[in-house]
Amino acid sequence: MGWMRVSVCVGNYAKTPYCVPGLEMNVYSMEELCHCMKENAFFLDTALMEDGLLGWIERECGLRELAKALHPLVHRQGSLSAFVLAILRYVGFYDEAVLQETESLLLQGAGLTGLEKRKSQLDYLVKKKRFRQALRGYDELLRCLEEAQGTEAGTGKASVEKGGSAKKEFLAKIWHNKGVAYAGLMLYKKAAECFRLALEWDGGEEYLLDYLAAKRMELSEEAYVAFTSEHGEWYPGTLELEKKLERVMGEWEQQPDYLRLCNRKDIKSRDRRRFYEDNRRLTQALKESYRME
Repeated sequence: MGWMRVSVCVGNYAKTPYCVPGLEMNVYSMEELCHCMKENAFFLDTALMEDGLLGWIERECGLRELAKALHPLVHRQGSLSAFVLAILRYVGFYDEAVLQETESLLLQGAGLTGLEKRKSQLDYLVKKKRFRQALRGYDELLRCLEEAQGTEAGTGKASVEKGGSAKKEFLAKIWHNKGVAYAGLMLYKKAAECFRLALEWDGGEEYLLDYLAAKRMELSEEAYVAFTSEHGEWYPGTLELEKKLERVMGEWEQQPDYLRLCNRKDIKSRDRRRFYEDNRRLTQALKESYRME
């Protein structure tokens, strides 16, 4: 997330911060509150709709009119999306396109059970490439399922038969997305184990292909061939995987990044001094980019 320099233009700058429930983030102004809600819309829940926030808006920010307008939403069970959008529109920090995107994220969580919403939040972390945070969350979610249902949700073993198809599908998705997070960290052995458990819970083709892909990345070519030869029933899946890999490689070879890499190899063979100068320049650019994240 890039740092922004903004001028506080709606209300006062608070002497005492407001700690956003569930996010444990302190904000000191309405603009900071809006930025926090927009960036973390998928993680918000109705705990935000409380008198503590209304009091902070009125007392610390001096926005009695806004606090009064929000009061009915808090005390008459208004929707979270209506509450958040009312604040965002009052402050006017974002344009309508951003407001619609934020509202969409808020509505995605509406109507889900606690466990379903938690899983969706973790899936969102994976999409944002916050892999380690997601992995910790998936582990906690699996522990909750074990405690709540008295099953071996964390193992995918024989207790799979105790639950209905909906529970099996839910657990398969958790293990699959946990595998995606491990793959994002290039921990292919752990990713393969997660995909294998997803396959045990729900034997879908997607899970098989991802399991094979993780094993292909984990093992040497010789070991992978030996591994797949032991499972003749997976032969169609191995063929489909190879087709996908060939297509992906073909697409990658057309990308500007790939062409630049090829050009750099050529520069290294012809002019090492220029190659190392370019390395220093690129490294510095990456450092500056990282500092802005």
